[in-house]
Amino acid sequence: MNTLLGVSRVIDAITLRIGKWLSWLILAAVVVSATNAVIRKLFDASSNAWLELQWVLFGIVFLLCSSWTLLANEHIRIDIVNALFPKRVRDMIDVIGHVLFLLPLTIVMIVTSYPFFVRSFVINEQSMNAGGLPQWPAKSLILIGFVLLFFQGLSELIKRIAVMMGRIPDPHGGVHVTAVEAEAERIIAEIKHEAR
Repeated sequence: MNTLLGVSRVIDAITLRIGKWLSWLILAAVVVSATNAVIRKLFDASSNAWLELQWVLFGIVFLLCSSWTLLANEHIRIDIVNALFPKRVRDMIDVIGHVLFLLPLTIVMIVTSYPFFVRSFVINEQSMNAGGLPQWPAKSLILIGFVLLFFQGLSELIKRIAVMMGRIPDPHGGVHVTAVEAEAERIIAEIKHEAR
């Protein structure tokens, strides 16, 4: 288990570094979008390449930072229902969810996106819009994003099993409670109180 936890720490460090660096591309997308809008309004000129670049930058952040979202425990779940269960049950739900849903989905996406990207790369696929960008770099983001998500899913699975075995403290146990989570806990407490 110590070796697996070491692997998990390496994956987490890589994910964190990628996420923090690539999150700056949100600013780049805003600058590109604003510049393109100003040029279009002032000079009545535009470029499909600049428009497509906005979408590529968004795709980079969305796909390549999804593993960072998982690491930060900010992925979507039904928190109100999840909070009703004891911690042991929530841990089991996480393990089952990773083993039966997250990891198989990432494998399917990796297997299917690889030929999708390779075909595009081999023919040097270009945009159908005049002056647009090549398409294969954008298509590679799907493959790269799901590879990163697969490894982060493995890391989260290792950590959750280690938490259940008592080997490590819950990395998300001391997470700051947001206003929404606090409100959800208040509503659950009221429901439990009224049920008595």
